[in-house]
Amino acid sequence: MEPVIATPNKDGQECDRALSLRWSARLSLTTRILAVNVLAIALLAGGLFYLNNYRDRLTEERLVQARMQLTIVADALSAVDAEYKNALIRQFSSHLRARLRLYGPDGAKVIDSFALAKPSYEFVDPEKEPFRKDLARLLDRTIESLVFSAPIPKFTEPDEDLAGAWPELVAAKGETEAVSSVRLAPDRTPVIAAGKSLPDGTGTILLTANARDITRIVRAERSSVLLVILVAATVSILLSLFLARTIVQPIRKLAHAALRVRMGRSDEIAIPRMPDRRDEIGQLSRALSDMSSALRYRINATEAFAADVSHEIKNPLASLRSALEGLERVEDPALQKQLLDVANDDVQRIDRLINDISDASRVDAELARAKFEPIDIGKMLEQLLAAREQRASNLGVHIAFARPAKDVARVMGDGGRLERVFSNLLDNAVSFSPDGGLVEILATPDGEEIVIHVADQGPGVDPEQREQVFQRFHSDRPDSEAFGKHSGLGLAIAKTIIEGHQGTIRILDRPGGQSGACFEIRLPKSAA
Repeated sequence: MEPVIATPNKDGQECDRALSLRWSARLSLTTRILAVNVLAIALLAGGLFYLNNYRDRLTEERLVQARMQLTIVADALSAVDAEYKNALIRQFSSHLRARLRLYGPDGAKVIDSFALAKPSYEFVDPEKEPFRKDLARLLDRTIESLVFSAPIPKFTEPDEDLAGAWPELVAAKGETEAVSSVRLAPDRTPVIAAGKSLPDGTGTILLTANARDITRIVRAERSSVLLVILVAATVSILLSLFLARTIVQPIRKLAHAALRVRMGRSDEIAIPRMPDRRDEIGQLSRALSDMSSALRYRINATEAFAADVSHEIKNPLASLRSALEGLERVEDPALQKQLLDVANDDVQRIDRLINDISDASRVDAELARAKFEPIDIGKMLEQLLAAREQRASNLGVHIAFARPAKDVARVMGDGGRLERVFSNLLDNAVSFSPDGGLVEILATPDGEEIVIHVADQGPGVDPEQREQVFQRFHSDRPDSEAFGKHSGLGLAIAKTIIEGHQGTIRILDRPGGQSGACFEIRLPKSAA
């Protein structure tokens, strides 16, 4: 686990605003996942609009091609005699799959390829086509309106087939280059029309062709794109639902479990840990489970602590009440003084209990807010021992400290709290040591840890009691004079502080079979 380092909370509301979704706040997570993936498919659908530009390029190429073909036809017609023109027009019409019409100088139609041979194309009546063709034409019109395509006029045969009835021939009159345009047949397929004056000035020629293949190519490509979009949309929706199932459902399960924990009255309600998931959801579930367990532990510990506090305070209060009640009935001054001494001891005991209880109740919260810094354990212990010497706190007990080299025993922690731990251990060791006894302190590195030993020459601690001595209000002192002078919270506070620093504390036997207790503390070594 990482060390508990408190970070300043600047403004919770600013954090909430940074994480807010504003316009999408009312949407569920499943809806958002679907929306994002469908939006990607919508971007893919933009390929349909690209096909409209593709059709325009094909049409433009066909117009250029029609002008070139008509120029070749016009040059060929100008180079042959009149009796060969019918055969030449029939052959060109068959090869080009187009309708060729030759008009004389007066604008009257002279030759029509459709009159010389079977028509090379026929306009399709849209009323006779299947319904799917109507849908295709509707899609054409929809896309054209969405991309704001320029409207294309409809193709109609003039009532009188004269040269002046064709805009292409009117525009090409007197010009050396051919003129072409595109119009739409009744079934919305493009009709290519090109007109040109003959080089010998004997008339004009008109070429018309129904380029149904352009529409067929574009619609085939559009069908392919639609198929790809449909498959991609189906896969995307299925994957979105799968993603939503793997994200939303576990989150809902965690939310419901958290709600049950908040509303429940049973300790058995727990957040699912989802051990099979190694992703962020699994990390969240395990973090919430650990958090709920820690909260439940703290709640239980608080309840137990409150019960212990009530029990511990009742004893001196009962003794104080008895002493005060006895003062009212006792007239002997000596006995009154004895009762007053008992009352004074009880008041001091209650005061000591309240102070230690206050420290014990604050230690967890203060550790959660503490900012850990590199601490030199050797320097800290040296300063602590010097202060105890000045205050004469050792009560005739000698303390031997093997001072480690500078910066050898460095840990990350709260200096004030760690000093409280060692002060409690030293007070405990001094209180159990005989007059003139020796307390030994050793701090050495051990791999990635710093090990501190505090050993005394007291009676020691039975192996069966070594876990209980760290419990709150536990005090096992054979000396009756020490009764009431210790709250039994010192070692409990020390254990809480050490565990808050991700360390451990335990009691060992002194080496060599010597009498006394040896407290061992292990703290993670500082990397700095």
